[in-house]
Amino acid sequence: MNKTVNLNLAGTFFHIDEDAFGKLSRYLDAIRRSFLDLNGQDEIIKDIEARISELFSEKIEDISQVITMKKLDEVIAVMGQPEDYMIDEEIFDDPSPDQKSKALKKQLFRDTDDKFIAGVSSGLGHYFDIDTIWIRLAWIAMILLGFGAPVLVYIVLWVLIPEALTTSEKLKMIRKPVNISNIEKKIKEELKNVSGKIREVDYGKYNDNAQKGVGIFFSTIGKIFARIFNVFGKLLGTVLIILSLSIIISLIVGLFTTGTFGFILGDNEVFDYLSIVLVASFPFWLIVLLVFLIVGIPAFVLFILGLKLIITNLKSIGTTAKIILFVFWIFSIIGLSILGVKQATEQAYDGDYITENSISIKSTDTLKLKMFSNNRYEYDASRSGSFYLKYDIHGNKIIYSSNIRLIVRSTNDSVAKVFLEYKAEGSSFDNAKKRAEAIDYQYTFMNNTLTLNSYFTTDIVNKYREQEVKVVLYLPIGTVLFADNNTYSYHSNSSHYKDILNNGDEEKYLLIQKYKTICLDCPKSDSIKYKPENEILENRINKSYE
Repeated sequence: MNKTVNLNLAGTFFHIDEDAFGKLSRYLDAIRRSFLDLNGQDEIIKDIEARISELFSEKIEDISQVITMKKLDEVIAVMGQPEDYMIDEEIFDDPSPDQKSKALKKQLFRDTDDKFIAGVSSGLGHYFDIDTIWIRLAWIAMILLGFGAPVLVYIVLWVLIPEALTTSEKLKMIRKPVNISNIEKKIKEELKNVSGKIREVDYGKYNDNAQKGVGIFFSTIGKIFARIFNVFGKLLGTVLIILSLSIIISLIVGLFTTGTFGFILGDNEVFDYLSIVLVASFPFWLIVLLVFLIVGIPAFVLFILGLKLIITNLKSIGTTAKIILFVFWIFSIIGLSILGVKQATEQAYDGDYITENSISIKSTDTLKLKMFSNNRYEYDASRSGSFYLKYDIHGNKIIYSSNIRLIVRSTNDSVAKVFLEYKAEGSSFDNAKKRAEAIDYQYTFMNNTLTLNSYFTTDIVNKYREQEVKVVLYLPIGTVLFADNNTYSYHSNSSHYKDILNNGDEEKYLLIQKYKTICLDCPKSDSIKYKPENEILENRINKSYE
């Protein structure tokens, strides 16, 4: 095994193979010898080392990795050999078609070497390969036409687009390979421009001072906006981290308490409730896992984004990890979508089952109506569309619900009738009807008192599919109805149901008329003579009461 050497290259530390270190040292020495007589030699060497350090960083995934001879050869292939770039005027010739084909991908920078305010226009010109003058004229035209937005857009671009500071960034900006030749060429151009400015300083002194003053003014404004955006970015990053961590922690707790953990232990109330709502073909733990991935992966992405807003040099999680997370997320969405379709199909059809029974109440009778609550399941029940899991007298789990609708109507028949309409949903009409028939609902009639159960039950195997019981009580015209207070919530119906028993008429004697009731013991206004109950009942027998 070869020894490794610690290498500090342009301020970055690398572990490099001993043989590779020797070759790199000889390579850098050869470059130095190539530029011995050139002004700006130190700047060229510094930029070349910075570029090599950048290429090394791209080829390793963590700081513990070693730069091998193979990786070094790949970097040298990009940078080129020193002897290929001897100092002469040929390096200033236009690049060949082959060299152009190796140009870097487009990267957007601000060109402060050719700036009027911040170099945004010149940077956009390099990026889109357009002469800068046309972009500047476009800015002026939009401002003159009265659009205020261009000024704001320019400021935002000023803050968001980085300045091309290093030689490497300037070469990337103009889409040239960052190698020995182009670094040398760029630095010689800059040295030439600097020397030219020095020679011209006496002739354009006042003009330069004015331009410098404008540049300092706008540069200061740019720094202020940059600082504001930096503070805002860190604040946003903190919010994203807190939010994403809260979501992730909640999902993990939910995964173990209501999902996988409860599934392993076997007895979990949340699991039981969801199992009778969801389709049977999907295991509950899989549904929980899909939800965890669909919500958790975006939360993790937000967490990484928040970290990057706070920590500028945070390393990426890697392309492979990103692809894996994206694939898992897409498959989770597909899986949950399939579940949603199956769930919708499971409740696509409505089924009902109707029974009819007569009770011995005639037009000359008084009927008392009340609801019965089984204390085993619930005290003082009231109508609700919810459902609950309960245990029957044999200890078996059942579905319990108080979704009972009571409707009272008048009839011309001589005896009262009770219609029970059971409703349920299913994946087919037959399936829905079987679920409706499986509903267990009871009532009793004794001594002119009709007692309706305030609940119904069904076996847990039938699952919950919007089961409902509708009780329609038909009373002969002339019958007197006395409804208990506990019926109030069960006959809270809209006019659509044609219910003649109104809320507020409980605990009153109501005379059944065609499509309406008349209160027999309610206080009357002064203009109407009040008739006591016994008199009304006598008159009703004689059919003299109107």
